Amino acid sequence: MVAYTGIQGQNILIVSSDPSNPTEGQIWYNSTSNLLKGYANVVTNAWASGGNLPASSPAPAGGMRNGAGAGTQTAALGFGLAFGPSTATLSYNGTSWTALPATMNTARTYLAGCGTQTAALAVGGKTTVASAATEKYDGTSWTATGSLNVARGYRAGLSGNQTAALSFGGSSTNFPPTQIANSESFNGTSWTATPTLNTARSYLAGCGTQTSALAFGGDVPPGSTQSGVTELWNGSTWTSNPTGLNTARKGLGGLGVQTSALAFGGNSTPPGTTSTGATEIWNGSTWTNNPTGLATPRSGMGFAGSQTAGLGFGGYGPGNKNQTEEWTGTDVAVRTITTS
Repeated sequence: MVAYTGIQGQNILIVSSDPSNPTEGQIWYNSTSNLLKGYANVVTNAWASGGNLPASSPAPAGGMRNGAGAGTQTAALGFGLAFGPSTATLSYNGTSWTALPATMNTARTYLAGCGTQTAALAVGGKTTVASAATEKYDGTSWTATGSLNVARGYRAGLSGNQTAALSFGGSSTNFPPTQIANSESFNGTSWTATPTLNTARSYLAGCGTQTSALAFGGDVPPGSTQSGVTELWNGSTWTSNPTGLNTARKGLGGLGVQTSALAFGGNSTPPGTTSTGATEIWNGSTWTNNPTGLATPRSGMGFAGSQTAGLGFGGYGPGNKNQTEEWTGTDVAVRTITTS
């Protein structure tokens, strides 16, 4: 690898192939294609206002927090969203929320969710104690299915879908929370213990699939300390990434896949009383701060969608929130730079 210094007096690397893990803003000259290239977004990723949660929700002033979500930006499901344990279920059509007659069998809060609007999975959470309850939603009703081997509340991480999911972290006690590293795999009927996280934590975010997952952020021992630790799951082991979130936090939202993810919101200042709207984009190896974050800083949101079309709703920051925000983004990618 050599350096080319003929453009604006800056050092531009000359390479025969594009770097495998570039960072945003990096520029190089590809001698094979004879092109000047850079790694960046061509548009600014941003949040926009969506429809508020119903004013008649179970929580004070229509605000909801510490529930879960599933589905897409235009066809989402929210459940367990309340000030305390709840069975409530709501649907979102891309414009407004509707309370559904279907209710979960086990009232809970601080739970996790995945899947689609018509095939969702509700996992763990807290009743008066940590819960092992697992329920499936079929678009009409909730049905209890195989319980977790280790009961966990306080927002354990979850990836996958209704028939192939992975649950990791959380807390096995009520208060104060006891952070755990336990990980379990779901086959649509029952849970099986898998190798544990390297860092025990609760209030973390997770995304991806059952065999290719990402865990990030959370509350770590001793005590209650915000973390930016990021770990990758390959179907058999968890590996700690050398770099973590730029803003350490707990109670955050997370969307996407292992190679392209989104982290947003959460509590960023010990002991976790200051909410943030900070939004970061993951490219498979590093997190990059987005110029703009959530309009309403908060933690404990429900969330659904993907890294390019996401949804964050409810939460706390301080006070219960009823706002919904919709994320529109593009993957960071290699761009050809045109010069004249």
